[in-house]
Amino acid sequence: MKNHFPTISDLPLHEEIRARLPKEVELWPRETSSFNHKALDAQHPLNKYWRKKVRWPSRPVVFISDPHADAQAFEDSLIAAGVADRKKPGLCQLKLTKFGKSVEIIIGGDCLDKGPSNLDLLRSVKQLYRMNAKVTLLAGNHDLRLRMGLLAITRKKDVGNQHFFVRMGKKIVPLFKEVFEQYLEGTKWEKKVPDEETCRKKLFPDEDWFNEFPFHAAGFLTAEGIDREVRKMHTKVDKFERHCLEAGLTLRHVYAASMQCQKLFLSRKGEFSWFFRKMKLVEKRGSFLFLHAGLDDVMGRMLLKNGTRYANKAFHRNLERRDLFGFYYSALANTFRTKYRDADLPLTDHGVKAVHKAGIKVVVQGHINRIQGQRIAIKKGLVHVEADVTLDINSRIAEGLEGTGVGATLIGKKMGIVGISCDYPAIKHLPEKSLKQIYA
Repeated sequence: MKNHFPTISDLPLHEEIRARLPKEVELWPRETSSFNHKALDAQHPLNKYWRKKVRWPSRPVVFISDPHADAQAFEDSLIAAGVADRKKPGLCQLKLTKFGKSVEIIIGGDCLDKGPSNLDLLRSVKQLYRMNAKVTLLAGNHDLRLRMGLLAITRKKDVGNQHFFVRMGKKIVPLFKEVFEQYLEGTKWEKKVPDEETCRKKLFPDEDWFNEFPFHAAGFLTAEGIDREVRKMHTKVDKFERHCLEAGLTLRHVYAASMQCQKLFLSRKGEFSWFFRKMKLVEKRGSFLFLHAGLDDVMGRMLLKNGTRYANKAFHRNLERRDLFGFYYSALANTFRTKYRDADLPLTDHGVKAVHKAGIKVVVQGHINRIQGQRIAIKKGLVHVEADVTLDINSRIAEGLEGTGVGATLIGKKMGIVGISCDYPAIKHLPEKSLKQIYA
């Protein structure tokens, strides 16, 4: 079998990465961990759209999703995909390879949270821009939670927004710890921060929020969605302060760090102001749609009628809206939140038909952990490539996986779809001609 995808460069600093990668290539396996094949009936009305020609991206795509604040895993994955070389030890010491200069790197969202290195991860992404790599940065739910939380505590409290800060939960605590240690420790930060109880009132929802939110959300969220949100907030309110204290942070520390984050992320001159500014909601390349999570009927119709440029413009306009609630629970935000649960906005045959008519045959996503490498699944009558292969070290420890995560998904006409993961014994390869057989 002739393969048209690159291999990792034979450099001394790559030795440890090479040791963790599979050596053999196999046709994409059909076991359930790699291929969830719920084939459509030959007479299913959606099949006529699938039979139309699949268009591949005009230049190869390297898709890396859900690095979750693990800069080492992210950079190692770029190296594993043949995109970059590391000729000096340490982070942010990459150089693009010839292949790396020819591809589009799509980061599938969730750069933040969990740890161990939120800020270094962002600096690694910024280095790609400085090297003039072609980079597309997609919005993830963890990324947008930070923005929602920071904006919420700058605005007048209302039922729709006052839960957004604590809603970030324990996974955001490592970021606040990093920000405090790198920017505030050793300064006179406490002079501008109120006492502990005042900080608690600013950061936490009011006591009556739990009674008022279900009525506020009626008509916007499903009954299941409202119940899920309230239950989740009970847990987060009960545990948030404890998680902060376990990390060595009082609520005064957290409030001070959140104010610093506003300067870093939301101020036009902030070090990471580029992060949300460069973010896209969706991007279409050929017949492939790249996003963080999934679609619903509203987004399907929007993509058919207006296209991805409109969707991305609407996304950015809504990022600036004062109505945080209206944005976060909308169809736009569902694109980086959904797992096709009953609590999520639905994707039905009507939405899938619109998606197919818009020329989209395959959705490439992150958001759903796969501990045995990438998986291809037919969900709601639409092919999805699930490409979150558990990169960050903290998630790997929780899931019983060893070592630093390494993985990337490569897509191109000559190479087909290629799944590289340190957690599967072979490189998964779906040639171009095999893609059409998925619905057979």
